[in-house]
Amino acid sequence: MPAVKIAPSILAADFANFGAECRAAEAQGADWIHVDVMDGHFVPNITFGPAMCKALRPHITTVMDVHLMIAPVDPYIEAFADAGADMLTAHVEAGPHLHRTLQAIRAAGVKPGVALNPGTPAEAVAPVLDMVDLICVMTVNPGFGGQKFIESQVAKIAQLKRMIGDRPIHLEVDGGVDAQTAGRVVEAGADVLVAGSAVFRGGSASAPAPYGENIRAIRAATEGVWA
Repeated sequence: MPAVKIAPSILAADFANFGAECRAAEAQGADWIHVDVMDGHFVPNITFGPAMCKALRPHITTVMDVHLMIAPVDPYIEAFADAGADMLTAHVEAGPHLHRTLQAIRAAGVKPGVALNPGTPAEAVAPVLDMVDLICVMTVNPGFGGQKFIESQVAKIAQLKRMIGDRPIHLEVDGGVDAQTAGRVVEAGADVLVAGSAVFRGGSASAPAPYGENIRAIRAATEGVWA
């Protein structure tokens, strides 16, 4: 099995110091940087858009994993691609034409991902399994960080892992991931863990050692869970 990737969500970082926060997280062991884009319409919060992603790009040397919690998605794909996203993940629930959206992301030169809200069944992504590089399982309701992990989603992760089979698709988990929940989601089949407050808690860009401790604790919780 591939090594588990830890993708800190900058939603939990210092908003006034994002560039330094991204550099600090990577220096402390982050594999990807997860950017949560929210529009105040599809989800009840507003974060940032393509201009912020473009500003962050020079500070990220790993993977910029951009999670689009917006509706509609299609009009903004080109702007986020131009901003330097490596991965663009759209929600099943965000519009009527998921197939078209994923085609457009791929055509823009970016790896496409698809996300499922807690109330959306795994079967919703069956028609597009051969079009995506990543499936993101929301283990909280999207819109805010710091929510409690929804236990019922572990079975969905396992179901999606079976559906993926031998396809080269990352299975990402986003929401309430910490050292207590990481082992269970990895055992179910996840290989990318998005963590916000569980990574950025206790440190800062100028004193980032706690970020490394937090990342190592999450990673340690996943060791040895695969057969």
